[in-house]
Amino acid sequence: MKYLIIGAVAGGASTAARLRRLDEKAEIVIFEKGEYISYANCGLPYYIGEVIKDRNKLFVQTAASFNQRFNIDVRVKTEVIGINAIAKTVTARNQNTGDVYEETYDKLVLSPGAEPLRPPLPGINNEGIFTLRNVTDTDYIKAYVDQHKAGKAVVIGAGFIGLEMAENLHHLGMEVSIIEMGNQILAPIDFAVAAEVQQHIRSKNIDLRLNTTVAGFEKENGQLSVLLKDEMSIEADVVILSIGVRPDTKLAQAADLKIGSARGIWVNEFLQTSNPDIYAVGDAIEFENPITHQSMSTFLAGPANKQGRICANNIVYGNKEKYKGAINTAIVKVFDMTVATAGMASKHLSKAGIEHIVSTTHSGSHASYYPGAQQMTIQIGFEPKTSKVLSAQVAGYDGVDKRIELLSAAIKNEDTIYDLMEIEHAYAPPFSSAKDPVNIAGFVAENILEGKMEIAYWNELETTNATIVDVRTSAEFQEGHIAGAINIPVDEMRERMGEIFNEDKLIVYCAVGQRGYLAQQILKQNGFKNVRNLSGGYTTWNVCHKETELVKSKELEMA
Repeated sequence: MKYLIIGAVAGGASTAARLRRLDEKAEIVIFEKGEYISYANCGLPYYIGEVIKDRNKLFVQTAASFNQRFNIDVRVKTEVIGINAIAKTVTARNQNTGDVYEETYDKLVLSPGAEPLRPPLPGINNEGIFTLRNVTDTDYIKAYVDQHKAGKAVVIGAGFIGLEMAENLHHLGMEVSIIEMGNQILAPIDFAVAAEVQQHIRSKNIDLRLNTTVAGFEKENGQLSVLLKDEMSIEADVVILSIGVRPDTKLAQAADLKIGSARGIWVNEFLQTSNPDIYAVGDAIEFENPITHQSMSTFLAGPANKQGRICANNIVYGNKEKYKGAINTAIVKVFDMTVATAGMASKHLSKAGIEHIVSTTHSGSHASYYPGAQQMTIQIGFEPKTSKVLSAQVAGYDGVDKRIELLSAAIKNEDTIYDLMEIEHAYAPPFSSAKDPVNIAGFVAENILEGKMEIAYWNELETTNATIVDVRTSAEFQEGHIAGAINIPVDEMRERMGEIFNEDKLIVYCAVGQRGYLAQQILKQNGFKNVRNLSGGYTTWNVCHKETELVKSKELEMA
């Protein structure tokens, strides 16, 4: 058998390696239009920022080492320019020599990846404006940045790569601005979690500008300017475009393969395209989202590697192993914080018409009496009828990774909030508490689902006519509180509840929700009928309020 693979890195290289392990006698050829076959794509920003100092550490395999280990014909700097699906041939061009030739195949695997968005803005081709997608991009950026380490950098787009680039350019000593057209960073997460991370970014003296549109670029006397709609331009020595990517489907379209509704290469559950002899993996494909059952693409290395293994199994053994899709589990370091997500954000669940309840909890990363415990935010979304967990977001400073992995597994396995309550975690004071933050998220969700705790959300408070009661201590209240709230500490609630005159509509809150829940129970069991506890407490309300106030002040300035 002869297998051709177009594109290497995560999906293509993993497919090739698995094919060889399953079929020692097969002829396997990889075409890679770039110079490098298998490298740590996610490590590129950290090499630019000199956190990773040795460039060679980025390379998992070279073409030579891959060939030696797997006996695979690796053709780098060779671009496939056409596919004849009827004749079962591909046309390739050697970029070094210009030679064009054909190669036959029995089975073909497409792994062309995705291409960065580069909108046709005026001046976008000026020197000093970069996208980051591969090692070649990295080398260009690093060489340029090394000449401007004390200069100004503008990162356009506040997604995962944009934030990593902002941190690493800041690490080099550059003055960094982040420009984001949306109203928050990190589109896959919800505003309440994003707001907390945005506050942290601002604390690092990063110029974070949301709801801001780039109109173009100018360069005069060697100085770049980023032109903004309705705002003053920003000077820059280097600009990083990080506004997203799209599946590279050019070859697939030319071969008359089916393109799906999400504009990726359509594949069935066996990763087979509309042509039975052509399979596809990685960033270029689309598949059914396990939660919404709508078509989606994902641009993550983990799913691409898993797809490669499944694809190879199906090519060699016949279509027996199904790909179950991805729930887009992702994590990013943002200066001192870590933020992670799995499943569908609440805003995306709402857009898909999926009924759900959101709950926010704040817990210590490990036992509070052991030194170094720091607060962690967990937001989950769950289906009221089935109690299945659909969404999880975690933000904090320590232990975020292991919590998102527990929650991701729960979502993938269609577990319920009751399963979260029963998760048996490894406990010792340096690592967790007897009740892990994931357990706590489950406990609180159960209280909500079973009607033991009615909740209010941070964005209801500006328009509510309910009486708001702050049940923290008077010292906490004096340090900051929600406008219009009255202060009755929970430990004094039984003696002072007579001070509450609006018995029919109350919202109580504390710092994170625990004391608010206790106050709610005291009031309800003493005749107060409509009492809601603020989800996430003052902590969630405060970061969201600060961020929304910044938006309001910007709107006033522009009016």
